[in-house]
Amino acid sequence: MLRRFWLFFAQAVTVVLAVWFVVATLKPEWLQRGRVAVQSGSPIVALKEVVPNVAGGPAEGSYSDAAKLAMPAVVNIFTSKNGSKRSPNPQSEDPWFRFFFGDRLPEQRQEPVASLGSGVIVSSEGYILTNHHVVDGADEIEIALTDGRKANAKVVGSDPETDLAVLKVTLKDLPAITLGRLENVQVGDVVLAIGNPFGVGQTVTMGIVSALGRSHLGINTFENFIQTDAAINPGNSGGALVDARGNLLGINTAIYSRSGGSLGIGFAIPVSTAKQVMESIISTGSVTRGWIGVEPQDMTPEIAESFGLDAKEGALIAAVVQGGPADKAGVRPGDVLVSVDNQSISDTTALLNSIAQLKPGAEVKMKVMRRSKPVDVAVTIGKRPPPPRRALPLDEND
Repeated sequence: MLRRFWLFFAQAVTVVLAVWFVVATLKPEWLQRGRVAVQSGSPIVALKEVVPNVAGGPAEGSYSDAAKLAMPAVVNIFTSKNGSKRSPNPQSEDPWFRFFFGDRLPEQRQEPVASLGSGVIVSSEGYILTNHHVVDGADEIEIALTDGRKANAKVVGSDPETDLAVLKVTLKDLPAITLGRLENVQVGDVVLAIGNPFGVGQTVTMGIVSALGRSHLGINTFENFIQTDAAINPGNSGGALVDARGNLLGINTAIYSRSGGSLGIGFAIPVSTAKQVMESIISTGSVTRGWIGVEPQDMTPEIAESFGLDAKEGALIAAVVQGGPADKAGVRPGDVLVSVDNQSISDTTALLNSIAQLKPGAEVKMKVMRRSKPVDVAVTIGKRPPPPRRALPLDEND
């Protein structure tokens, strides 16, 4: 009896397993009916996700508001040289071409040389600040806004000695940027650089103010740069350096680089300098600066010792332009200029900046050290002559 029961049980188990195998092979979905259905796209594992910002504002630590304010005011600049020039077709001497075209051979248009740079709209009236080297020598200038509009621009004026230029376009509803205040800027402040690097399109990079008042770099005649580690690359020239509120602090102009790309050392012309140059260009078409006609040189302990001078600061007058304002006032080579209009002079940069701000025709008292003795001279300021024209690359960032 027990043997018959085990035989029946074994046969039943064998039949059930056989049926299960057949169903699992041919109709596997039948086996899923008893399981809980999972909706398509629903996560199987519960993950901790970021809660959406219901208010719609920027995330904590974001500078999107500043970028949104400043980006529309930054434009791309395209320039061309000899864009309308046409050259003879190189096939003009081919007899087969002459058979089909006769003497009316098609001319070959010479493609313009394009330059990609940036600019900043500073006035709703259409004034745009950029670098002098971005538009220098250009026959045609076109600007492109972030809203897709394009327009031809004309050069109102430029200043090679600060590497600034002012353009003018005729468009309505231009988004002008707000000018910041340089006196409120401190080393360590967050800044954003906006421009068109390498022509990839408008780009925003972030960094801090690394230094203020950078000079003696040999980039421009008058230097007072903001240094930043925000990535600035070729194509950013003329673009905006803005603060965390989107206010303009400077015009990006150059980088220190051995590869052509950003190494974290970029320079921007301060907004105070840019504003002064822009207002002068708009009102008179150029920038007028004072000039006394001397060739200054920084004082060093070696120079002071060689001249038998005790002065540690000041600008050594290495040469005097014959017939110039300083020559007429009695300034001599070897003098050390220590003050201008009661303002102390520490080096050649301070001297150039101090003289440049004076109006031509004004009489100014200066103090020089001559053989270790103070001498007062009265100099009538002249007008600084324009600098000699020099060839510049389309983008000096590289």
